[in-house]
Amino acid sequence: MLVLSPSRAGDFRSCPLLYRFRAIDRLPEPPSRPAVRGTLVHAVLERMFTRAAGDRTEGRTIDSIEGLWSEMRNDQPDLVDLVPDADREPWLAEAAGLVRAYFRLEDPAGFSPQACEEPVQLTLTIVPADLAEPGEPPDRAEPTGVPLKGFIDRIDVAATGEVRIVDYKTGRSPSEHYETAVLYQLKFYAMMLQHLRGVLPTELKLIYLGDSTALRYRPDQQELDAFERGVVALWRTIWSAAQTGDFPARRSSSCRWCAHQAMCPEFGGTPPPYPGMPGTDQTIGPGR
Repeated sequence: MLVLSPSRAGDFRSCPLLYRFRAIDRLPEPPSRPAVRGTLVHAVLERMFTRAAGDRTEGRTIDSIEGLWSEMRNDQPDLVDLVPDADREPWLAEAAGLVRAYFRLEDPAGFSPQACEEPVQLTLTIVPADLAEPGEPPDRAEPTGVPLKGFIDRIDVAATGEVRIVDYKTGRSPSEHYETAVLYQLKFYAMMLQHLRGVLPTELKLIYLGDSTALRYRPDQQELDAFERGVVALWRTIWSAAQTGDFPARRSSSCRWCAHQAMCPEFGGTPPPYPGMPGTDQTIGPGR
């Protein structure tokens, strides 16, 4: 099933071949220590908000890290090799440092999120752009909708109805030059949430635990409308590429972290045979 998430949209925008490897070929990628640490910290913060407000203390939250890490290792045995027992204490100390950074930015006892790790999905309806005659059906190759999905780290709703979307990042905050790129994910979710709830999110908040920094942004309707048009245009491009198999590689600084260099033409490799156009889901949910 071919669907679009903020991560896969980012893949295609940075390197169409990487998108193909992840979304269509579904090639396995070894877990990285930073990514697994991020998953652990997200789980710790999510579990924290299930407790009563008075129990959301820094000490109790840090004390929960070891138990959650044990749960993750039991569920995913490959993590034992990624973080061997000899590294366990410094590994947990790194996670604890990120949790302490969170408490320097927010007091979780002062509010209760409406949702944590919230799954969201819907399909944006596409109006055919180029019909030869009024009433003529569109080309069969033209997508009829954009299936979207993702997980929102946290949704806060004020008593007055304002909605805030929050995302945790375990790295350091970006320079101003990269702020537009990092906000893409939250604008994606703001667009989805407006479709699902009929309310324009008031604030988008990125919490960077790597340097205890928070980035806040207030979107407006005109901006989200333009963003939605960009998502539709991106999906049309992906749809066309999926039918032809034309996913060119695009070299960038991100290539140093790519797990698929051995199959990338930019590094002398050859991609596996294209498996063909995958199935799509055009009926996940309503569009606006």
